[in-house]
Amino acid sequence: MASRPVEPDPSVWWERYGYRLEPRPGATTTDRRHAGPDGPGEHVGAVGSTGDRSPIASQQQDGTPGAAGELSSETILRARPDEPASGWRRAVLRATGGLVNPGPSPAEVQWRDQLHRIRHPLLQSHRIAVTSIKGGVGKTTVATLLGLVMAENRGDRVIVLDANPDAGTLADRLTGESSVTVRELLRDIARIHSWTEVSRYTSLAGRLQVLASEQDPASSDAFNREEYEAICELLDRFFNIIITDSGTGLVHSAMDGTLKLADSTIVVGAPTVDGAGRASKTLDWLHAHGHSSLASEAVVVLSCDRVSAEVDRTRISEHFTSRCRAVVELPHDPHLATGGRVELARLRPSTRHAAYRLAALMADQFVTSPQPSPDATAGPQ
Repeated sequence: MASRPVEPDPSVWWERYGYRLEPRPGATTTDRRHAGPDGPGEHVGAVGSTGDRSPIASQQQDGTPGAAGELSSETILRARPDEPASGWRRAVLRATGGLVNPGPSPAEVQWRDQLHRIRHPLLQSHRIAVTSIKGGVGKTTVATLLGLVMAENRGDRVIVLDANPDAGTLADRLTGESSVTVRELLRDIARIHSWTEVSRYTSLAGRLQVLASEQDPASSDAFNREEYEAICELLDRFFNIIITDSGTGLVHSAMDGTLKLADSTIVVGAPTVDGAGRASKTLDWLHAHGHSSLASEAVVVLSCDRVSAEVDRTRISEHFTSRCRAVVELPHDPHLATGGRVELARLRPSTRHAAYRLAALMADQFVTSPQPSPDATAGPQ
């Protein structure tokens, strides 16, 4: 009969077998032969400089985050190299089973950066006015593209409002539904107190809410500054981003309210003599009527539906770059040229990239931190 193996002496067990445990870097093992009053509550293998309590336990009792609080995906998972999402770089990665990773291209890195900027969180609602002194340059198209990109790539609520007093076509470009308009919303505005109630007056294009303008020219002139301000006050309670597609008359009462409440502005023009000249005059008008900050921080969009080799587009772009924050060229697109309902998936890549760049530029203006009140910045008197 085989003899029973002799159990190790508990008094020398730690010295003989403790090396098999992997102590934390820089820590030293302690003698556990004589357990003190805290001995029964300690975990075998805990290490420390005094031998009576592990650093983890002491940090947790002190209320400060210890090593146990650092167990997250960032600390546990091994770092993985950035992988390309498409193109030949993705094909090489898959063909080699991940052994060769060319990484994302500069264009893909730029695309990811734009998405990150578009998704900036908002501290308060933001109102964007899309305007121009000239009609037919693509204001509605720009407002449509901006709204669709914002709504598709953000988790909050985005609405586009047609403030054109001359039977605007915004709803036709997005939903085709204009039976319920801003006129009905104004009629019932005092009885609207919830998101469910306000959504009865809007139509939906994907995740984008659309508030159509009055389609009867005889009554559309009633949409004035006071009513626009009342609409914005209501929408501020339920929406994070409000995009206003304004009319062509800068002196119109509703336009005055649009600019007064706008946090940022898009001026739409074209790379033509009349289109560029009218866009420049729009900036002049903003400066002359107390909206200099909107003009200097505006983004100019040049709608390239009409182009000519005789026009120096570089000169036009340089002119607006010197006067405002940025210039975006929206290339000609057959899908947009139809004048029908707009779908982002049917746009050419260059057009889609221009729309995303515009959205990223507008998101750069979002307020993401509390703004100090005038009393707080004034200091003691």
